[in-house]
Amino acid sequence: MKITGVECFILDKQFPFVKVHTDEGLTGIGEIFRRNAAIHKTAVESVLAPNLIGKDPLNTELRWQEMSRAGVAIDARSALYCAMAGIDIALWDIRGKAWGVPIYELLGGKVRDQIPVYASSLARTLTPLEEAKRAAQYAEQGFLGYKLHNAVAAALDDPRETVVANVREVRRAVGDGYPILVDVNGAFSAHRAIEIGKQLEDLGTFHFEEPCPNYDLKGLAEVAGALAMPIASGECIYTRQDFADLILVGQVDIVQPDIVKAGGFTEMQKIAAVASTFRRPITVHNIQPTICTVAHLHFCANQENAVYSQEYIIEEISIRDRKPILKTPLEVKNGHLAVPDGPGLGVEVDEDAFSYWAAM
Repeated sequence: MKITGVECFILDKQFPFVKVHTDEGLTGIGEIFRRNAAIHKTAVESVLAPNLIGKDPLNTELRWQEMSRAGVAIDARSALYCAMAGIDIALWDIRGKAWGVPIYELLGGKVRDQIPVYASSLARTLTPLEEAKRAAQYAEQGFLGYKLHNAVAAALDDPRETVVANVREVRRAVGDGYPILVDVNGAFSAHRAIEIGKQLEDLGTFHFEEPCPNYDLKGLAEVAGALAMPIASGECIYTRQDFADLILVGQVDIVQPDIVKAGGFTEMQKIAAVASTFRRPITVHNIQPTICTVAHLHFCANQENAVYSQEYIIEEISIRDRKPILKTPLEVKNGHLAVPDGPGLGVEVDEDAFSYWAAM
């Protein structure tokens, strides 16, 4: 089997997808992180695809290494790893289809049939009472936790943040014991994160995500050392080496790779090995609820240390909610998503809907 074509599509002007075609009629689909879509498309079509044509799609390890070498002299690592992720997911989809098995079997089998999920809110301007009402609604729907993002992004200790006030109202609304997760996207200095974190601990917060930026490893370590509450990070890094530093230097308690950023299944397996070596749980970063989420389901089904609830976005996403690109959309039931059992990714794309959004 040989690769005959690699295409990148941007759906609804923001969601980049990859299709890899073969001479035996099998096509694999993958997804790329949704920001900077035009840059990712250029990376796929101009840098990576020319190195893949005519090669065996089933040798995913060698193809990944070749893609990595193709971009080694380009100082745009994030765009390249995201682009590689989309292609790699598509190649694993082809492998599963060629051999008639789901991707989780290619990874070594599954340790769970369904994945627990929490509701992840990206709304940053909700008042404490509005946030509490929203969290209670999703708790009633069966989601196994609620994550809020209401610090001021890309800021430093901005006095407008309302993190503690929002968490306090959410706790009142959902009661004791219901998991509340807080992600501030690196908005705090270490000393401010510790101050906020101690208040969050008193409110029974499950984890404190990116209290300092991922590159401030010393700051993350200070926060982790000062708080009993788990510190989580990893959505903005890409390789096993990055995650080793995050654990060994940053001292984080929970690692959060994202398969559409961190090089696809091939590199995610190696990141998982690093996490397992240091006994760190994995909760994936996941804000794209179609192919990205399906890929995460296969990955988490295989990973013994993906023991906690995983992220599931609750904001409206056009390609899921208005005109779904999956013929059978994913459905959260009792706080869980079932792991698809069909060959490859195990889902079928609605090509009419895909073409509709690609033409936008």
